Amino acid sequence: MLAQTPKNDKQILRLGMIAELDVINLYEQLAENAKNNSVKKVLLDIAKEEKTHVAEFETLLLKLDKEQEQETEAGRKEVEKLTE
Repeated sequence: MLAQTPKNDKQILRLGMIAELDVINLYEQLAENAKNNSVKKVLLDIAKEEKTHVAEFETLLLKLDKEQEQETEAGRKEVEKLTE
């Protein structure tokens, strides 16, 4: 159950991203602790698929939120400058 109902599509997309990022962390932690190599491989494969979902949400969010698009680009440039 959501603590608060999203008010618009941008909030829905951000909430979806949060959920996907949480589950990526969960699957990677489970894989790290898995004893069986097959279990580990499947968990990591599922985590990889979730990363695609994050990218899908982000791509759509950037189309809908031009300020987010601008700030994402500004952040990319800042990281590039700091890590040269």
